Amino acid sequence: MDIRQIKLSRMETFCYLVGDESTRQCALIDPAFDTDKILQMVKSAGYTAAYVINTHGHADHCAGNAAIIKATGAKLMIHEKDADRLKGLVSGVFSAALGGRPSPRPDVVLKHQDIIAVGGIKLTVLHTPGHTPGGICLYTPGHVFTGDTLFVGAVGRTDLPGGSARTLLASIKENIYTLPGDTIVWPGHDYGKTPWSTVAAEKQINFFTR
Repeated sequence: MDIRQIKLSRMETFCYLVGDESTRQCALIDPAFDTDKILQMVKSAGYTAAYVINTHGHADHCAGNAAIIKATGAKLMIHEKDADRLKGLVSGVFSAALGGRPSPRPDVVLKHQDIIAVGGIKLTVLHTPGHTPGGICLYTPGHVFTGDTLFVGAVGRTDLPGGSARTLLASIKENIYTLPGDTIVWPGHDYGKTPWSTVAAEKQINFFTR
């Protein structure tokens, strides 16, 4: 499995390329900005982008959906409870303001415990509401992509529409902190002292989840 953490040029956002080196298929998680850079990385690595997966429907994670999908034909996936956010007026306005375009509608709406097969890689969908009603994390043994649910030393904000601090903390403790301690946490933004962490480390140091 090939994991590439791509630091984007706005809002400290991370995009992730998750590639299966045998089949040369990959998924792109939250390709919000710098779509030419992302597409060049996919091409130079010899991958075919099979899926775009949004961890939630905020524009700083989905503003690049349209460009990536137009260039690759990748299928768009998001949790069913955030699907309408992609086509909402607010999302479209913010996407345009951030240099992107309104997102197309999803091809697949996801639910908790769905499995996304990227070649031989299996990503398990963990529904982790709290930042948004349809926020998700993606787990494969050894790795969890946490979007705006869990950061390094912090958690996602809950003061936007649909947010709930109590729900977010429950999501983290029930769906992330129950994973093996050595699982690498790949966050949606570069807000911490390091660009990644582990489940064990976050349980110990993350003030917001104590």
